[in-house]
Order: sequence, then C-alpha cells, then structure tokens
Amino acid sequence: MKLTSTLFVSTDGVYQGPGAPTEDTSGGFTRGGWLVPHFDDELGSVMTGIVGRADALLLGRHTYEIFAASWGAMDDPGDDPIAVGFATLTKHVVSATLTAPSWAGTRVLPGEAGAVAALKAEPGRELQVHGSGLLVRWLLAQELLDELTLVVAPVVVGAGRRLFPESGPDTALTLTGARTTPAGVGVHTYRVGGRPEYGAIEVQ
Repeated sequence: MKLTSTLFVSTDGVYQGPGAPTEDTSGGFTRGGWLVPHFDDELGSVMTGIVGRADALLLGRHTYEIFAASWGAMDDPGDDPIAVGFATLTKHVVSATLTAPSWAGTRVLPGEAGAVAALKAEPGRELQVHGSGLLVRWLLAQELLDELTLVVAPVVVGAGRRLFPESGPDTALTLTGARTTPAGVGVHTYRVGGRPEYGAIEVQ
C-alpha cells in the first residue's frame, strides 16, 4: 500500500484543533476550530475522495483518541462516506501505551519502522494517516511516507502545535496536485522523496 498523509494546517503551520474549540485543548490551546469557517462543499468533496481511496488507517495515539471520541462515538454513520470509512476501515494506532482500545477495528502497532514497513508491504491502495502530526514527522524522518497532502486554511492561528519543528531533517517534496476551494483553502499534494537540492541565485 502507498503510505499517504493528509493534514489540516493553518498558514503558519498549526495543525492542532482544526475542527472545534474543544477538540484539542492540550497545552492550554484555546484557538481550536480555525478550519471550520473555511470548510466548504468542495473541501468536503475533496476529503470524501481521499478517504474513499483508503484501505486502512494509520494514526498516532492522540489523534486516535480524538477520532474515537467523535467518529467512533457515532451510533450510526448513516450514508456519510467519511464516517462509514472511519467506522469500517482497520485503524492501526502507533502507541506503546494503548492496551485496550474500545473502537471496533483498532489494532495497536509498535512504534517501529519495520512494523510500518510491513503494513506498507500488504496489498491494497492506500494506508492513510490523518492528523497525527508527530507521527507524520517521524514517518518523514524514517523515509516511510510516500505522499503528503497539506490542506492549508487561510488563517494565521499564532499558537498551537506546528507540523514542522524549527530544526529537523530536510526532505524533498514534488508537487503533484494543487487546487484552491471557493473558501480559499489550498489543497497541495506532494510526492515525498529523498533530500532536497540546494543552490545559489546568480545575480546578473
């Protein structure tokens, strides 16, 4: 399976709490819900298409708990394709401490590169990561991530956890798709691979 990641980020790179003020208040974060005013029908269609390509999910512990408390608490996902997908797909959670997950279809995975590589080697279309910023950082550092989609909201949040640290590994990205929704959200998809090239601008 191809390992892909989709993250909602603000223009200043914050990924914490995009969906609601109370979604993720860890660290005293009080600016949650910043994506909601910009989530239009087109972005909904984009996300439906993305989830529709998944054959399994790979999640970090923190994101898994947020999803389990919302998507996993639904009595009936109805005909919502994203809710149905999250309910029926196998959810692999990278965690050393999760022992008794209550959300049906959950498997706990050790945080080892070999375990993720073994999942990728299984037949299927996409093994998808949603949210899980710390996990995405680790996957990039381990050179395991094949594709990264950043859904960039037109807002500077100014606080909260950011996707990329001030210091970390450098990674080459090749843009393979880009669109902007009517609400101004940019959806940028990149192929991930290797180290970037560096150069100098020649001044004539």
